[in-house]
Amino acid sequence: MRYETITNTDLNVSKICLGTMTYGEQNTEAEGHAQLDMAVERGVNFIDTAELYSSPVKPETQGSTERYIGNWLKQRGNRDDLIIATKIVGDRPFAKHIRPKLGYSKENLDEALNLSLQRLQTDYVDLYQLHWPSRQTNFFGKRGYDHDETDPWEDNFLEILTHLDTIIKSGKVRYFGVSNETPWGLMRYLHLADKHDLPRCVSIQNPYSLLNRTYEVGLAEISMREKVSLLPYSPLGAGMLSGKYHLKTDKPENRLNKYKNVKRYSSEQSWEATQRYLDIAQANGLTLTQLAMAFVNDRPFVTSNIIGATNLEQLAENIDSIDIQLSTEVLEQIEQVHNVIPNPAP
Repeated sequence: MRYETITNTDLNVSKICLGTMTYGEQNTEAEGHAQLDMAVERGVNFIDTAELYSSPVKPETQGSTERYIGNWLKQRGNRDDLIIATKIVGDRPFAKHIRPKLGYSKENLDEALNLSLQRLQTDYVDLYQLHWPSRQTNFFGKRGYDHDETDPWEDNFLEILTHLDTIIKSGKVRYFGVSNETPWGLMRYLHLADKHDLPRCVSIQNPYSLLNRTYEVGLAEISMREKVSLLPYSPLGAGMLSGKYHLKTDKPENRLNKYKNVKRYSSEQSWEATQRYLDIAQANGLTLTQLAMAFVNDRPFVTSNIIGATNLEQLAENIDSIDIQLSTEVLEQIEQVHNVIPNPAP
């Protein structure tokens, strides 16, 4: 395993982070514990979860992922050997079952964090993340930005940072990050933190893969110049970039087959781009998973690549991608495809 420090922190994390949103939906608790055991055995020390999970979102499974991890931490007694990240939900209709009034108010931050700590059976989390903006903006597959003059959101960035400062000083959280955020939002958090001597955002968790490199348009420069680590999710495009759908080795229980509303990565353009990337992988003696993962692992703005798996075989291949580095020739071939079919799954 390789390790890298999240910028402006003392969190030295494995280059592969174990994402856990399937625990409680596609994976049982026993299967989740087996994944956690394998990941740690192979050098992974970074685990990501959220109060919202498991996914797809259901009221009856909300919090199950944190509970499974908490039970595992208690059984293994290894909490202080690991970096644990979780998230508080923002104001979105599909999360209304979690609390009556969503958003990042002082009351919600306190309630959400305390419930997450209870489920995780720990006194602190290393990285606490705001799951998505509460304002109306473009994320979760939306290409453009349409300004909504009727958006009731009021700028509360300073209020959020001020209370996060209190939480961090309490010892319950070590650092904070954002997720599904835009360049404007990230820069506003950074500007206000610097202006008012408040905690700086140290990481951003956004989608990034061969099928979605929109991060490079504005956010990558912020990562490099402002020292904010990208923790990319969906490096395999919900399984599309495993190649199994093109190779006809997929099964009914696979994510894109089981959840037909997950259409972000299954467009005609995504299918065509994936075929071209598969051709590159096969011509160079690689699996498509190896190609896709290795590409993300070695981007200069990526600190830790968040993987997900529903079985141990997938998990092993994802983790082992850390040993693969793509040649200049392969990277040039990838760019040729990207130039023809850029970002088919934003």
